[in-house]
Amino acid sequence: MRIGLTGGAATPDKIIEQAKRAEADGFASLWYASIVTGDPLAPMAAAGRETMAIELGTAVLQTYPCHPLLQANRAASAAATMGRPGLTIGIGPSHEPMVRDVYGMSYDRPGRSTEEYIRILTALLRGEDVDFQGEDWSARSAGGRMAPVAEPVPVLLSALSPRLLRVAGQYADGTILWMAPVRAVAEHIAPRIHAAASAAGRPAPRIVAGLPVAVHDDAAEAREAVAATAGAYAGMPNYRRVMDLGGASSPAEAAIVGDEASVRGQLRSLIDAGATDIWVNIVAAGPDRAASRRRTRDLLRELATPPVPEGAGT
Repeated sequence: MRIGLTGGAATPDKIIEQAKRAEADGFASLWYASIVTGDPLAPMAAAGRETMAIELGTAVLQTYPCHPLLQANRAASAAATMGRPGLTIGIGPSHEPMVRDVYGMSYDRPGRSTEEYIRILTALLRGEDVDFQGEDWSARSAGGRMAPVAEPVPVLLSALSPRLLRVAGQYADGTILWMAPVRAVAEHIAPRIHAAASAAGRPAPRIVAGLPVAVHDDAAEAREAVAATAGAYAGMPNYRRVMDLGGASSPAEAAIVGDEASVRGQLRSLIDAGATDIWVNIVAAGPDRAASRRRTRDLLRELATPPVPEGAGT
């Protein structure tokens, strides 16, 4: 399985050490929220220079406070600093309370705004000149306004609505999800994004499915731990809708919890539903939180490590 972890630490040095350890443990990726160290791209670029192949992605950068031409230049700069492929930009419109109350901006047409944004951003990161006049976003990149894109920078869209799933399949490289249970992936997300990509003649899209995970013998105690750390998502309409589509009434119900056999099976079900990658936020449960984290990480490391072919090394 392609398994990634939530990335982030208090300092750039700790982010670098975290990335080196995750790569050594066989994890495919690390995913960083927009608030990591105030802006994750600089420490991600530094971590990329100290690692060889692990994917470092944002989950997600917000569209509204950053013009897509500036966003593309930031990504190009980070990719050039990394000096290797492996930077992925996860992008999304965020949530109405953040955009309206924190940034003081309108959230009236998030679907239209995001579609225009993605059209500009993805074209720029493909190295194309852009001359686009939209209702919400416009950009003219000719004349040296866009830095060279030295390394490929895939774009994943945080997409839950039918419109944004169509946009993700048509223009982006896939979608990055948070709090989408198995049923939501299988019945709502995968069919729509694959149909959109196929209609546009695009390659099969990635579906990066993010969920809290706790390997713990007492499932009820594990769900209580998830509720204590992720309960705020229940009050956000975007997450509320995707949890409802997946038959989960709360983040605690959407989470993957149980003993090793149960968690292994649930993760496999997520892949069978259409996820190409799993992004795990490890949740500690029970009185010994360090031991709980180790237990979950040990299982994930086992699943992320390709099996040694029979007879190899003999």
